[in-house]
Amino acid sequence: MRSLFAPALTPLRGANPHPLKIVVLGDSLVYGFGDPEGGGWVERLRRKWMSPSSPGHVLYNLGVRGDRTSSVSQRLEHEFRHRGELRNRVPDAIILSVGVNDSPRMGRWDGRNCTSFDDFQREIEALLLRSHQLCPVLFVGMVPVDQTKMPFLDCFYFNRADQYRYKEATRQACLSRGIPYLDIFDLWMARGEDWVTSRLTEDGLHPNTLGYQALLHDVLSWEEMHQLIANKSAAT
Repeated sequence: MRSLFAPALTPLRGANPHPLKIVVLGDSLVYGFGDPEGGGWVERLRRKWMSPSSPGHVLYNLGVRGDRTSSVSQRLEHEFRHRGELRNRVPDAIILSVGVNDSPRMGRWDGRNCTSFDDFQREIEALLLRSHQLCPVLFVGMVPVDQTKMPFLDCFYFNRADQYRYKEATRQACLSRGIPYLDIFDLWMARGEDWVTSRLTEDGLHPNTLGYQALLHDVLSWEEMHQLIANKSAAT
């Protein structure tokens, strides 16, 4: 069956005088768990855009700790339909960041994945299709975990091999739909083991304050994020 595609990133919903409005949906990486100082990369960016000297763009942090892809998919359209201001009743764009909670092994290192790989592939395809039909979409990938700190909560065995497998499935699914994907996993791994572990909390799963600062820098340095903002500016 042929997929329905949303409009490309150019332009965003036509000309209007209002700031860019973005919903960010995902798990604890969106929620900002582990950053008591700044509240995570989304909150840090939200505050940055609240400055009187900023363009005044609006971010809605819709991260839920522990969410898997199926959970985000279930709440996607409701969240989208109820986020907007003034005459622009729905957001201009969606940023997704989910998948790490689908990947861990349950109970032991060789246990089953929380979401089987086959199920995950179907669920991420469905999430991307539904999102892309609503508006332009960007995807921010997962950070690598510290395997030496596992299990998380004495039950979840996160590991980089499964993370890589799941993030590659996500990257390929985004590529097939023309959805920009920021490969945080590969980006961070390229900076070295010491760099990665110094930016994770003691649980080995969540970024710490330094980690979220790095995430914000990576997102703001991303050409696709620049394009998203530039397109909005050109349309107003």
